[in-house]
Parts: sequence; structure tokens; C-alpha cells
Amino acid sequence: MAGPAVIKKVAIQVAGWLLVLVGIAALFLPGPGLLALFAGMALLATQYEWAERRLEPVKKAALRTAADSVSSWGRIALSGLLIVFLVGAGIVWGLQPPVPSWWPLDEKWWLPGGWGTGGSLIASGVIAAAMLVYSYLNFRGIRDDEAREDQRV
Repeated sequence: MAGPAVIKKVAIQVAGWLLVLVGIAALFLPGPGLLALFAGMALLATQYEWAERRLEPVKKAALRTAADSVSSWGRIALSGLLIVFLVGAGIVWGLQPPVPSWWPLDEKWWLPGGWGTGGSLIASGVIAAAMLVYSYLNFRGIRDDEAREDQRV
């Protein structure tokens, strides 16, 4: 039976790698996906020297991107709109509406995956919303020079 230290080490590694994967996936979604990547790298840095060496550039990029993502109401609104679209698409995907007459492919290619795909779209929207709220609460109103100064600390 593994001891508590081994279990903790494995849990940190699993959580770190999971956050890295979520962060990479979230780079293509609205909101600051680099925050999840940074969180994963920070966890991995407690276990691996290579992660510790690469942590600072990821941190700087994550903080800069988080501040940029909430720098104007237009960006916040666009991110919010894309999040609503993502969750809405997940709901539609899961509900599997009938195939429209304009659909050029076979019926089996209309929204494949059902609630599995729809649920992952909804989960992505929830993650993006959480990251957007986090960035708003922590970085909204920070001027660019202040964000750079915070990154140096």
C-alpha cells in the first residue's frame, strides 16, 4: 500500500497534467486559458525541475493575457457572448434536434456524439466563464504597466 507522500505526489502530478491539458484546450476558447496552463505548470514545478525552469515565462504570459482579456467592456462582452454560444451549442447538441433539410450529409453526421459532446461543450463554457470571472475580479482595471510590475514580483 502506498504511503501518504506517494499519494500526494501522484495527486499533484495528475492535477498538474490535467490543468496543463485543460489550459492548452482553453487557449482556443474565450477567456484566459493560459491561467489553467500556469496553474498546472506551478503544480508540476513542485515535482519537476524542468517545469520550474519554464514557469516564469508561462506566468508572465498568463497574467498579461488575463489582464488583456478584461481590459475593455467590448472584450468582456465578446467573451461572454462566446461563452453563451458555447453553452447553447452544447445544449442543442445534446438535445439532438431533427436533421434540417439543408444538411448535405447523411443523417448520422448531424451532431454526432449526443450528450457526450454536448456536455463537453457545456463544461468548456463553464470553465471559460470561471476563468473570465477570475480575470475580471483579479485583473480588471489594472493598467498595463501595473500588470508588468505585478509580474516581476
